[in-house]
Amino acid sequence: MAFSPEPTMPENNPIDFRAPPPSPIASGRRSSVANDDVLTEFLEHSLRVPDLVLPDKIFPRQKILETPPRIDFQSLNSATDSDSIPKILDSLSRIGCFQLVNYGVPSDFARMVLAMAAGIFSVPPEKRAAVTRSPEKLYGFEEVHGEEESEVSEEFLWCRDKNLRLDMEGIWPSGYSNFSNKMEALVSEMENVAEKLLQVLQENSHLKAMYGSEAMEGQDGVGSVCYLYKHKRKVAGDGWAKSWGYDVIRMLIRGTDYSHALCLHLHTCDESTEFHVYSKKGWVSFCPDKDAIIVTVGDQTQTLSGGQYKHVLGRPIFKSEQEDYISMGFLYSPPSRKAVTAPAKSEKGKTISLGQQVIVAIVLTLLYHFLVCIYKKI
Repeated sequence: MAFSPEPTMPENNPIDFRAPPPSPIASGRRSSVANDDVLTEFLEHSLRVPDLVLPDKIFPRQKILETPPRIDFQSLNSATDSDSIPKILDSLSRIGCFQLVNYGVPSDFARMVLAMAAGIFSVPPEKRAAVTRSPEKLYGFEEVHGEEESEVSEEFLWCRDKNLRLDMEGIWPSGYSNFSNKMEALVSEMENVAEKLLQVLQENSHLKAMYGSEAMEGQDGVGSVCYLYKHKRKVAGDGWAKSWGYDVIRMLIRGTDYSHALCLHLHTCDESTEFHVYSKKGWVSFCPDKDAIIVTVGDQTQTLSGGQYKHVLGRPIFKSEQEDYISMGFLYSPPSRKAVTAPAKSEKGKTISLGQQVIVAIVLTLLYHFLVCIYKKI
């Protein structure tokens, strides 16, 4: 059987690479599309790079809209005033806030608490480490990662946590106990206002009756909290605007640490200031009335309203070059049903169990037979 000789490989090229076949040459036929110009125009538009939105367009320097309605709190208890409630519902649906006046909390008392709060921010930075917020500890001072974060404002979160009181009394022994007692009284007054507002919302809108349920619990055992903001005086040039923009972006990304139904912002500034309300749709600003409470919608209300009332973030903006200011934002969550039913459980624990009843019956029976035996012997 004959075998053909194997092909020899070139000496200088041990591996023979063969070139791929030539690409097919396009024919001279025209495209099957009836109108090539239409196809060309479509491709040009679809491949166009979209315009970029720069940060200065997201936060314009000034955007004044209509001022939210001014609601008299006492009118909510009056049957003759029928205009306040529709104004509240309409404003919450459009911009997520409204103003509240004549709410029963003395403005002098609120100013006194704000003045006392200045002592919190006078604590030296080296002593704040023990009362700085963390994933395990949500109260106290805001954690600062750079100089930009403290150029516009400082932040402190107050709550009824016993550990916060102990920690703050350790670093501010001369004034925190008195301040905390006054803050407790002010928060109680603000809770009464918020409770009435939630009652109005539930009775006049389609909110589900789930406030206070375990699904809506914000912070178990802590109750309402208060954010204290120290707004620093305006710096010269564009540095203030840049720092303020940084502060806004940080606030929108972080949001709030606590779930809440309503937030009540206490405005006691004498000078003309702005109040900004931020949401996913954008932001609005207006000049609030003196001694007014600006009420904003929380995440719990947005959930229970099915998205009718949008969760927004509010922040007062002070542009004074003379002094610093302090503002407060109260985050209110209704007490959970678990906390409301706790006293009933304690009363139930006072009842005598079945086992105890059996033991008492046996003891009484033995005592009866013992007394009968003694009586017969006598």
